[in-house]
Amino acid sequence: MKHEVDVLIIGAGPAGIFTALELSKHNKNLKILIVDSGRTIEKRKCPARTTGVCAGCNPCAITRGWSGAGAFSDGKLSLSPAVGGRLTEYMKDDQAQALIDYADSIYRQFGAQETVYGLDTRRVEEIQYDASRHNIQLIHCPVRHLGTELAYEVLKGMYQHLMTETNTAFWELAEVKDILADPVGAQGAIIQRRDQAELDEVRARYVVAAPGRGGANWLAAQTVRLGVITENNEVDIGVRVEVPNSVMDHLTKELYEAKLVYYSDTYDLKTRSFCVNPGGVVSEEHYDGGIAVVNGHSYADAAKKTKNTNFALLVSTHFTEPFNQPIEYGRYIARLANMLTGGGVMVQRLGDLLQGRRTTDSRLRKSTTVPTLVSAVPGDLSYVFPERYLTSLTETLKAFDKIAPGMYSKNTLLYGVEVKFYSSKVKVKNNFETAIPHLYTIGDGAGITRGLMQASATGIVVARDIVSKE
Repeated sequence: MKHEVDVLIIGAGPAGIFTALELSKHNKNLKILIVDSGRTIEKRKCPARTTGVCAGCNPCAITRGWSGAGAFSDGKLSLSPAVGGRLTEYMKDDQAQALIDYADSIYRQFGAQETVYGLDTRRVEEIQYDASRHNIQLIHCPVRHLGTELAYEVLKGMYQHLMTETNTAFWELAEVKDILADPVGAQGAIIQRRDQAELDEVRARYVVAAPGRGGANWLAAQTVRLGVITENNEVDIGVRVEVPNSVMDHLTKELYEAKLVYYSDTYDLKTRSFCVNPGGVVSEEHYDGGIAVVNGHSYADAAKKTKNTNFALLVSTHFTEPFNQPIEYGRYIARLANMLTGGGVMVQRLGDLLQGRRTTDSRLRKSTTVPTLVSAVPGDLSYVFPERYLTSLTETLKAFDKIAPGMYSKNTLLYGVEVKFYSSKVKVKNNFETAIPHLYTIGDGAGITRGLMQASATGIVVARDIVSKE
């Protein structure tokens, strides 16, 4: 079946959504089609959020569908270009900040709460000073926290606005087989919708590929097929750490998310905290190929808070030629953990890891930190991670203990594997257009951003560029 639109947007995460929002604001006549391999936001239901056990849904309701992984994430909006991506590689700092401020105003327009953490400059400087004594860098970034439930409502509001008040359509459960393009320009895509036997041929004058982290592997394959140049990003692999709130409260009450960077003692590898969830819950999510990885989230509602804080601790490695499969490397590490657990996420007490022994059910029951991911399987992470990764993670936890006493405890829980699939960066111009005219790649899946806010900003840039060409 053949269809014609003006703009085809592949991926319904924040990058794709903000492309459509900005396009329709400036040109209401443009016919826009957004496609995603997941479902509409109201149909996205994760059984694990109520039962605690992953049901292996296809597609995964946590990573796929309208609003991408952001629908059920912690909903943190980083309000500084220093965090969450590479915007400043494509524009000046003040331009990036202006985009973030503008995107933030749209989130607030759709109901984001007004509270912003990290505005007490004096207290932030005190924490930075304390961290610097232990060779830890605190990156200051104000954060607007939506919470899992409010993020859902805000992004649902954007969906309703686009579907009812603009010339935008959304296809759910739609898999893009191939982008149609040649050196002259983008032409559309071949799409398989789950409820139809025939393929759809969608012709478009502009194609925006914004597949999110879940589609990073797909986009990498498309760039090879189309001859679009990519380069290796860092590979970010690590664990999700869970500790009692008492360990992190003095940081999270001021900053909400303390973004800490440490270079490990033995290997000098950059190790950073990411996605801090005070009073949060550790969660499991699935990617193509049945890979189970760990993540985390928290609610804005105080009644839903837990006794634990969780955060990602990631080791960054930049591989050079001839290595050119950073995404597959991350998937390989994740598969090792899944192999040992029978398909799920692994959990280990830090004390057991340091003593070179596996965490068992009986040892886990002794832990004063009670795991919030009840489906996690006790195991031994030393069978999963290369030695330099494991050493860097434990050395960083030991350093963090100096500013967050109790972090380097035998009862600190480590879940594996956490891996971020944004490791192939597509070569684009400053307007995020590839060497193929009218073909744009944006967001986390393109290796350009690493969070909601900067992904949203890239969508705004692309929309404004398309409007200028119209």
